[in-house]
Amino acid sequence: MSKYFYTLLFLSLSSIAICQNNFNLQGKIIDSNSKIPLESATVYLTSVKDSTMINYSISDKNGNFTLKTKKNENSIFLKISFMGYKDFTQKIEKITTNIDFGIIEMIENATTLEGIEVISEIPPIRIKTDTLEFNAASFKVTPDANVEALLKQLPGVEIDDEGKITVNGKEVNNILVNGKPFFGKDGKIATQNLPAEIIDKVQVTETKTKGEELSGEAASSNESTINLTIQEDKNKGMFGKATAGYGSDDRYESSLLLNYFEDTQKVSLLASSNNINAVGFSMDEIFDNMGGGRNRSIWVNDNGSFGINGRSFGGDTGITKSNMMGLNFADEFFNKKMEASGSYFFSNTNTENKNRTNRINFLPTGNTNFNASSSSANESFGHNISTDIEIKIDSTSSLYLNPSFAKSNSKNKYKSNSRTLDETNDDLNSNEVDDFSESNSNEFSNNLYYYKSFKKKGRQISFSFDTETSNSNNDLKTINNTVFFQSGDPSELRDQIRNDESKSNNLALNFSYSEPVLDSISLGFEMGFRYKKNEDSQATFDYDSTSNSYSIFNSILSNEYLSTTSTFNPEVSIRLRKKKIRGSINLGTKIIDFKNEANYLATNTNVNKKYMYPSINGYVSYTIDKSKSIYSYYGYDIELPFSNQIIPIQNFENPLNTYIGNENLKPTENYNFYLNYNNYDYETRSGFFNYLGFNYYINQIVASTVYDDDFKAQTTYQNVDATLNSYFGASFNKSLKKEKRTFKYGIGFNASYRLDKGLTNAVTYESESLSITPKVNFSWSIDELITIAPTYKYTYRVNNFTNYIIDETSNFLHNFKLEFTSYWPKKVVFGSDFGYNYNSNISDGFQKDFYLWNLSLGYNFWQDQLLAKVKVYDVLNQNISNTRTITPTAITDSENTVLQQYVMFSLTYKLEKFGGKKKDDGQFIIID
Repeated sequence: MSKYFYTLLFLSLSSIAICQNNFNLQGKIIDSNSKIPLESATVYLTSVKDSTMINYSISDKNGNFTLKTKKNENSIFLKISFMGYKDFTQKIEKITTNIDFGIIEMIENATTLEGIEVISEIPPIRIKTDTLEFNAASFKVTPDANVEALLKQLPGVEIDDEGKITVNGKEVNNILVNGKPFFGKDGKIATQNLPAEIIDKVQVTETKTKGEELSGEAASSNESTINLTIQEDKNKGMFGKATAGYGSDDRYESSLLLNYFEDTQKVSLLASSNNINAVGFSMDEIFDNMGGGRNRSIWVNDNGSFGINGRSFGGDTGITKSNMMGLNFADEFFNKKMEASGSYFFSNTNTENKNRTNRINFLPTGNTNFNASSSSANESFGHNISTDIEIKIDSTSSLYLNPSFAKSNSKNKYKSNSRTLDETNDDLNSNEVDDFSESNSNEFSNNLYYYKSFKKKGRQISFSFDTETSNSNNDLKTINNTVFFQSGDPSELRDQIRNDESKSNNLALNFSYSEPVLDSISLGFEMGFRYKKNEDSQATFDYDSTSNSYSIFNSILSNEYLSTTSTFNPEVSIRLRKKKIRGSINLGTKIIDFKNEANYLATNTNVNKKYMYPSINGYVSYTIDKSKSIYSYYGYDIELPFSNQIIPIQNFENPLNTYIGNENLKPTENYNFYLNYNNYDYETRSGFFNYLGFNYYINQIVASTVYDDDFKAQTTYQNVDATLNSYFGASFNKSLKKEKRTFKYGIGFNASYRLDKGLTNAVTYESESLSITPKVNFSWSIDELITIAPTYKYTYRVNNFTNYIIDETSNFLHNFKLEFTSYWPKKVVFGSDFGYNYNSNISDGFQKDFYLWNLSLGYNFWQDQLLAKVKVYDVLNQNISNTRTITPTAITDSENTVLQQYVMFSLTYKLEKFGGKKKDDGQFIIID
């Protein structure tokens, strides 16, 4: 505790020291002719000596600005920049008191004559109509920093532990390079691999649909897009890196990334191979791809798998060997009338894992205990091709195509041994499994979108045709032995092979027409049709000892399902587009034809339904000013049951649970509401963001399970009313920057409440769960010298139960992390990441807490083109994977194989070869 206290005390004293001796520089900016105040003019201070930016601010709606800075005996410049006006510069000999500049008049830029050069300094930040633009050269990062490190320096930009990026509280779901996708629109490869030094501008806009993008309409989403523009002199050349490393316990890593840019043409190649649970791509100079370090590879799912652009390649559960190769391109053709980009991925992973699980199953009359251990080995291969093609037919119409293809193969070995006991530790059942399966799948999809506008502004039509087809085949060989102890039922031994085949065909047609009513209001008419067809079949064959083959057809464990859904959805919408407020409301009807058929034991069973439901959704977005906004969304939708849930035939696939459908099921109705408010104050560099929302369900489909004396289950499905999933969160972040020193801190709070219902042994149960997570983070740094960043998160969860023998259960988690980075002495980079995790109330035999400490030491040499590094993963050899999951029906504690201590030595070679004329930092030249 004393160490934590002194760390926080040190950071607090540093913050106090930074805030002492502050003085205010203020004034008012107006147009010299009209005398109208200029809002969002960029005001900043730079050093006369070396042009280093000291501080900056933005003028408010009245043209007023305030800059806070400490005492300064050296000369500095006050500079003001505003689009369409000449830059204003005033020299200040020293700052020893508050300064009021009074009214500052900005002079419009006269139209430049041909051949005259207009030289202007680029301000660090500009706010345009719908774009927030940062000048990358104005934000200092270390020489080897990647784009992610640059984004962390930008005001209003936050990146959390999982790599999620937000700008002024809005999540970034789309990252482009020179306006084009870079290995997928999620852009994580771009942010973690492109060097910050080649970036010219970071442009932030609201994410638009393809229709909004082509029509120029305002965005209807509450998410953001980041576009990274490459410096003009760096937009012609090649850059990249190659890394190779080897360590203890035969741990290894290698990666290659090459990028070629020439004007509109871009080609990128990446490849990797490692056995340290990493995809293999990160330009971070501290830990590269090391799991548990500050840069987790690309992104990590809740289940531990990682991937790129939605493609999964392995997981933190177990030890994964991965190999990958990818190619990405983008270019323009036919006099820029066609833009095309695409990517190809090959992936291969091999994962081995051992699992130990204890689970308490809730029953109305008493609980049972389930204990299991298992081992698995999985190998997979995947190919994925994706392209984006946009054709500008003429000035009023465009065509967009997005075909993609994916093919995969996987082989899996799985062995498990489980036992279920009652509260007196008497055996109920046991189960042993020895499986081997191989699956193959193919998927093709395409999105075609056509847009055309007319002479009347706002009048437009669009047409889309989406198709998706997939098929998968899985062959399983299983030996499954189940023993029942209480009822006297005979043991069940299965030695069989099974073939599962699944086919899916989906298509969607949509036609829309928009007609302006007023300058800011338009009517929309839309006709949509969707068709889904799913075919699933299962054929099982028992082992015949006479012929020594699997030739006995098992009709009880074989079946066929066919489901088709046709949905016709006419809608009318009203759209509002004003400067500060925009929104829409869509009203329509869904007419659904839902057909289901099953073939089981030579008998066909049909369940056909017709439904008619309203279709409602809408949003409102209100921009209070340049940094404050409110967004709200409401939607109503339905979710149809699956065919195996609605067709009343028995499924004996699981020897411990027999499933049977319920033809009386109704669709689930979902009422969805979301509201957020965000405010980032550029002057004080502080941001506040909060949100709340809920999903309210009517006729939610739940499992209804009845257990016999052996805890063998029979499960059907029922509708329950009034279930709820709600959430709330708020966060505040502030940054204090004085010359080379930066102090940041943030506090946040997340909470969720769920009300779940179901049936166990024909008794209705309720489960109320509440989760509360406060968190705090700090960061103190001196540019190119040192960074210290502690974070702490506490999570408390409580569940209350009705109609169970247990009334309540709860647990809490502590998560603490301390990052330390040093760039001293020159050419040396040292990093330390220390983490502590504690999970209360975990079962006996499972460790409640663990430490994860990673160290890295690197040295740059040979003109900084080579980086030698030694990394130590899990210095204390404490890493574990123990988790507790609480659901309405059980508490599960689980332990998996994890990567443990190793030492890695690596060498990285950096390539940079650019053509073109270099620019002076912070300046540009316009020649008319």
